[in-house]
Amino acid sequence: MELSGAQALVGQLEREGVRHVFGVPGVQLDHVLDALARARASGGPIEYIAARHEQGAAHMAEAYARTSGRPGVCLVVPGPGVLNALPAVATGYACSSPMLCVAADIPSPLAGRGLGMLHELPDQDGVLTSVTKWSARAADPAGIPGLVHQAVRRSRSGRPRPVALTIPADILTARAETALEPAERTPADLGPAELTPAVLDEIAAVLRAARRPLLYAGGGVLTARAGAALTALAEELSAPVVMSRNSGGAVPAHHRLAFPSLAAQRLLPSADAVLVVGSRFVTPRGAAVPTAPGAKVVLVNADSADLGPPRRADLTLCADARRALEELRAVLTAGRAGPEPEWSADELTAARAWCARRIESVEPQWSYVRALREAIPDDGFLVNELTQVGYLAAVGYPVRHPGTFLTPGYQGTLGYGYPSALGVKVGNPDRAVVSVNGDGGFCWNMQELATARRYGIAVTAVVFNDNAYGNVRRIQADEFEGRFIGSDLTSPDFVRLAESFGVPAGRAETPARLAGALKESLAEPGPSLIEVPVTEMPSVWPLLLGGSPGSVRD
Repeated sequence: MELSGAQALVGQLEREGVRHVFGVPGVQLDHVLDALARARASGGPIEYIAARHEQGAAHMAEAYARTSGRPGVCLVVPGPGVLNALPAVATGYACSSPMLCVAADIPSPLAGRGLGMLHELPDQDGVLTSVTKWSARAADPAGIPGLVHQAVRRSRSGRPRPVALTIPADILTARAETALEPAERTPADLGPAELTPAVLDEIAAVLRAARRPLLYAGGGVLTARAGAALTALAEELSAPVVMSRNSGGAVPAHHRLAFPSLAAQRLLPSADAVLVVGSRFVTPRGAAVPTAPGAKVVLVNADSADLGPPRRADLTLCADARRALEELRAVLTAGRAGPEPEWSADELTAARAWCARRIESVEPQWSYVRALREAIPDDGFLVNELTQVGYLAAVGYPVRHPGTFLTPGYQGTLGYGYPSALGVKVGNPDRAVVSVNGDGGFCWNMQELATARRYGIAVTAVVFNDNAYGNVRRIQADEFEGRFIGSDLTSPDFVRLAESFGVPAGRAETPARLAGALKESLAEPGPSLIEVPVTEMPSVWPLLLGGSPGSVRD
């Protein structure tokens, strides 16, 4: 059938299972927006959500992709639209999110000529390539369905990561005989090589011979939806599981074998075999994580780049985490039993208590983390920002359901939290979603309160307000003799700000009041905001970085 490029794009997105597109309208996208509107009026499944900034739109798409199981798509104009979206796309790259960034561009005959066309960006393709695993440019309308199909497949295959597709404005308006591609749900052919019995047997032999085996889980376990397989293997081995800051809930926090990242300091030095799954397994300074002398180290990762130096490994396996864990357990159960594990219940209880003492000593942050945990349902999402309470939550918040604790990974994207929480809620409408923010980070994307109100996205934003970039100010106090510069802020009255957008808001001055206010907010439909006035808090960094084994970077 004859379709315009814009119609081909929308039609193929529908076939790929896309149900929401996040974006900001602009002249090069006019025909795409019209195609979306026409498709929706005819009963099409895609809802377009207009954000107030491309960074917000892209963060929504990234978190939607990470948590919903559907493709997360952002739609942006060229030039400043692409550049505004980059922080979120880079966050998706860090967090292995299968998002698709569709970018318009200036008309094809004018590209690369430097004529100063509206939104012209030198080498836009190169810019997008720098933060994606795959990027392509459409040359004609008939080729758009195949490119969209390939983009979605590649975003999900192997190690999931963002992909980009650029479509010039003239290609969106041109018409051609076009065939849509059938959707394909099995992209394994683009993933790591098939698991070989010989490698699995070698790994199983190491684990079977170990008296003190330990499993270390990174964010790749959550990406692969491998939590159940990890738990089953841990139970088979009676091995403790240490979860990185990006893999909380891979094994539910209340499980007897589940340990927070902090426990690595106590358990890694005495483990005689360490199976690392889905983690970079390096320190924040990029060094190999120290393990016990003579300990066997096995690395399993969907990305071969995370299997080599500086890490030390006796065995490596490039594979999807879930498949590897399931097949490894099958090999173990089919073989002879190994020696009884020497991890005693008392030893593991002591390690857990040691972690708890250290976490609970950081006040008032711990009381606020505990209030959040009390109010948020077990399957509810906490989108964690870069703020003093958030830093402690990264090691101390008990995650009881896989994938319900979100961070920006190593990218550390300030301001990602609130728009990301909106994307999570759109993709998971029946589950509670809470966004934790500092006043500094929240102001980066607070305009998305308008998006939340416009579309009735029921996220509760908790804003801890100390009128400062609190972490920067603490560093200036501790390391630079109190020479404060650029860290003090003039923040708005967040309650009145939210109310000006039509978002119900209140203030909670204590952890107990926060817990109560949060429960009330989550029981109501629609977005809400809770401001929590706070003063300067003690630094969490000695806890986060105190000792290299506990400072593993996922």
